[in-house]
Amino acid sequence: MARPDEGTRARGWPRSTSNNSVRGAAGDHSWRRILGVRFLVGDTQQAVSLGLQGGLVVVPAAPALVALADDAAYQTALLGADFAITDSGLMVFLWKLIAGETLPRVSGLRYLDLLLRQPEIHHAGAVLWVMPSMAARDRNLTWLHRQGHGTTDDDCYLAPPYPPGELSDADLLALVRRRRPAHIVICIGGGTQERLGFYLRQALDYRPGIHCIGAAIGFLSGDQVRIPAWADRCYLGWLFRCFSDPKRFVPRYWRAARLVMLMVRWRDQVPQR
Repeated sequence: MARPDEGTRARGWPRSTSNNSVRGAAGDHSWRRILGVRFLVGDTQQAVSLGLQGGLVVVPAAPALVALADDAAYQTALLGADFAITDSGLMVFLWKLIAGETLPRVSGLRYLDLLLRQPEIHHAGAVLWVMPSMAARDRNLTWLHRQGHGTTDDDCYLAPPYPPGELSDADLLALVRRRRPAHIVICIGGGTQERLGFYLRQALDYRPGIHCIGAAIGFLSGDQVRIPAWADRCYLGWLFRCFSDPKRFVPRYWRAARLVMLMVRWRDQVPQR
């Protein structure tokens, strides 16, 4: 089994390679079906290498995974993704207890950090960002500029409120078809971003990388509560979010406790009602 990259841990986010490039890192891959979803068993380097090749990459957190049994559109999107990364520390921990297998955890934060270091991501027009609001867009753009990215307002799309169920967005689809970005980074909430990413992948006539990283960029830019690297490594990002906004996040993560029974009962199978 591949081991997670250790990187440089002295300060800041870990580096996976000396030049931060993951070209040629793909190699052979192992996969694990958990609740029917195809998870990569590998490190951040391998995940980014695969994501750069195109396709739908999802990063399901525990509060979203519990909806697999009840939300048909969300289930379709997750099962239809090219692969998922093991962002949920709770899921990784439960899999160790249930299956006796230690999976390397790949957090959405580390995935995004390494993705943004790739040379092709810096090319003009290479990335279209789907942002949740104008305020989030402005903060995220400021942070991207500080990291050396030339991202502009024109490289961003403000997502409207999406209803439950199967969704579509004709304006976004027309924009992607016109600009044909190599990558689409979706920064909206879990449970919705996967459905949007799946819609785009099914509707487009080419294969961009569609990266559903949710709030990850917000943790880095300050749009969301900042999560230190050590807290992310220790699976404590959820705790920082709960302290930052208890009324919003405590109920959300409390509902995630349902994941225990789902995984005990269904293990690698798709949950049913």
